[in-house]
Amino acid sequence: MGVALPEPFYLFDTTLRDGAQQEGIQLSVADKLRIAKLLDELGMHFIEGGWPGANPADTEFFATAARELTLRHAQLVAFGATRKAGGEAASDQLVRALVDAGTQWVCIVAKSHAGHVREALKTSLDENLAMVADTVTYLRAQGKQVIVDAEHFFDGFLLDSEYALQVIRTAAAAGAANVTLCDTNGGMLPYQVNEIVKAALTSGVALGIHCHNDSGCAVANSLAAIDAGCVLVQGTMNGYGERTGNLDLTTAIANLQLKYGWPLLAAEQLANLTHTAAAIADIANQPYQPRQPYVGASAFAHKAGLHASALLVDEDLYQHIKPTLVGNGMRMLISDMAGRSNVQIKAAQLGLDLNDRQLASDVADLVKEREAAGYSYEAADASFELLVRQFLRERNVSPQVNPPFEVVSWRVFTEERAGLDLAASSEATVKLKVEEQIHNYVGEGNGPVNALGIALARALTPAFPQVKAYELTDYRVRVLDTDHGTDASVRVLIDTSNGSGARWTTVGVGTNVIEASWEALSDSYLYGLLKGF
Repeated sequence: MGVALPEPFYLFDTTLRDGAQQEGIQLSVADKLRIAKLLDELGMHFIEGGWPGANPADTEFFATAARELTLRHAQLVAFGATRKAGGEAASDQLVRALVDAGTQWVCIVAKSHAGHVREALKTSLDENLAMVADTVTYLRAQGKQVIVDAEHFFDGFLLDSEYALQVIRTAAAAGAANVTLCDTNGGMLPYQVNEIVKAALTSGVALGIHCHNDSGCAVANSLAAIDAGCVLVQGTMNGYGERTGNLDLTTAIANLQLKYGWPLLAAEQLANLTHTAAAIADIANQPYQPRQPYVGASAFAHKAGLHASALLVDEDLYQHIKPTLVGNGMRMLISDMAGRSNVQIKAAQLGLDLNDRQLASDVADLVKEREAAGYSYEAADASFELLVRQFLRERNVSPQVNPPFEVVSWRVFTEERAGLDLAASSEATVKLKVEEQIHNYVGEGNGPVNALGIALARALTPAFPQVKAYELTDYRVRVLDTDHGTDASVRVLIDTSNGSGARWTTVGVGTNVIEASWEALSDSYLYGLLKGF
């Protein structure tokens, strides 16, 4: 158990500012407004929106937020810096932009590393202290609450501890509400962070912590700082940020609430953690990390048969929390390691009855045979469900829904004429049995898989108009036995969505990529129709 809950304690999100500095992230004003609403609904106390004046898009964001953004839980924070050396805060344009941003709270970054003051700011240590004092004093006079980010504080403390502490004391004397200690380079270890924070506690101001993950310790370092006495933690959703990223707030929040027992969020807000993380990843156009603690798709995924046997007795035996607390769920992975228990749990999750031990064992054996042939069901729940449904139909175990269509035949060819400036075209023909009628349709597309998909959709649309909304969202090919060269088998995974939130994955295996692609593609349509998507 961690330390007792400080009163108050604050969650400070900087996804829109520090997180947006990650390579590959480019957030529009509309994106930032959507993310801010999600963070507010989650229960964040502070949302740092960007640097007005320094970035035109951020200036626009604050202007738009003043008109359109209504926050119920969070305070919007404008970020900036101390005034320039040799100037005055009242006449500094970027400091003035913080006032004009219209937020009650502002956060300014200040140098606390003596070497950076001399080499980066090219000024004296005394002038840097004056910059801190002047800027905080001016902003307080303008009615702002001020948080000071002490940049490079930990490295600065190791170089010149007295000066680093003097920066904190100067900010406190000028009226800062909080000084957040920054491991800007991300290289500290937990014992160092804990000791240095304790040394800074006598500075006369509430402390916060801001960690980067360059040493892989952002979460551990933040908890060490909180254990030492910090009452504010800064981070980003999904750990977005420069280089290796910032503290992942999803992990920090879950640890503080579920391990420390701190009621920072309402239960329903915590149960929305996984959804919020995924939604922000979608808006930021970032791949969702399956192995992310608490909120990742693999966070509560089990593959080993030994685990499954135990989970049948008690789900908590191989899980450190109940996944539903953070809005996630247990997933049973089906692979060549699967035993009867894996299959029974997975079937139950899919709404299929495999309580009969012999039936479950037979399905497990079938899965192992299929995996030996190259199939992989770990990430293809849809194909696993189709496999079990077919198995149960063949065994006449219980009434099963008949498949909405059957494939009679298919073919595809691609033509490219040498010497002509024409792109290669593909034409596919599929023959299906739908409602006891044979349907034969042709599709032309950019490549054989595209042509097959068009032909399949055309064949099914008259009877099932909903397939018009089906969209292939991802297509992955893996060569299985590379020693066979061009004669190798391939595995194809296809992700499909219906445009209304449903997504599913199917797998196909064949001696050529078209054969494997067709199996995965036709199964994706079959599954979607069986599920009523």
